[in-house]
This record gives sequence, C-alpha cells and structure tokens, in this order.
Amino acid sequence: MADELEKYNEPLEVEEIIFLVRKEQKERKQYFRVFSFLMIMSFIIPFAGAWYRAFEGAPNAFSLPRFFVSACVLLTISGAAVWSAYRVNLRKIQADIKSRTKTVECAHVVRKLYMPQNNAYFLYLDSTNKLSIEVQETDYYRLQAGDEVNIEFATHSRLYLGYF
Repeated sequence: MADELEKYNEPLEVEEIIFLVRKEQKERKQYFRVFSFLMIMSFIIPFAGAWYRAFEGAPNAFSLPRFFVSACVLLTISGAAVWSAYRVNLRKIQADIKSRTKTVECAHVVRKLYMPQNNAYFLYLDSTNKLSIEVQETDYYRLQAGDEVNIEFATHSRLYLGYF
C-alpha cells in the first residue's frame, strides 16, 4: 500500500450539482429558521427577566434601557453564532457549487462489516476524509481487505458523493 493516497479533481456531474444545490437551499432555510427563533428569543428573554424582577418587587423592573441593552447583547451573540456557522458550513457548499469540482480519492479497504439490524454493508477505509462507506451487497462480497476503492466527495465541503 502506498503511504500517500492518490487524489485528483474532476468536474461534478449534473446529479451531483443538483444534490449540492438542494443541500445548500435546505441548509439556508435551516439557518433562517434558527436565526428567526434566536431573534424572537432575544426579545422574549429580557421581557421575561423584567417580569421576574417585577415579581421580586424590584423598582423600575421594566426599564427600557435595560431591555434594549439585553436584547442587543442577545441579538449580537445569536447573530455572531449563526454567521460563524454559516461561514464554516454553508459557504463551503456554495464554493463547491461555484467551482463545480469534486475530489476523487483512491483509498484501500481495511475492514468489512455487515450490520444485520438494518441489512447494511460497510467498508472501512484508510482515507483521511471518509472512514467508512455503505456499499451495495454485490460490492461488499466483491471487494476484499486491501482492495482499492475510489471515493468521491465535494472539494470544499467534503460532502460524500459516492464510490466506484
């Protein structure tokens, strides 16, 4: 076995581009939902805190400056969290769609595993990107430990696209 695995880039196929576009749209909607929820909570939490202070008998429990400062702090924290998650994940998928390339890596089968609970066949690989892949039954019996398997994944986001 070679110490370094062979990797090269290829253009994405149409089905793979469609998969990435759908994944990007789905994740963008999810980020919007999460940010909307956090935005609402950024206003509810200071309001609930004001009611708590009012029940405790604190003077000036419904202070507008305190409410807006608390809401702004929570909005800043939640906005920064969503923005950083967006930068880490969604931008990589968008870069894959823009570059329209995938990486093909030649890996070697290390171990085979059959899971009778869900009738699934897995191959464990020596790849740094993907440790195991689910394969069809025919490929499971055809491939042995030490055989080469080419795995395809998106270049930037490292999303698994398939094997051959």
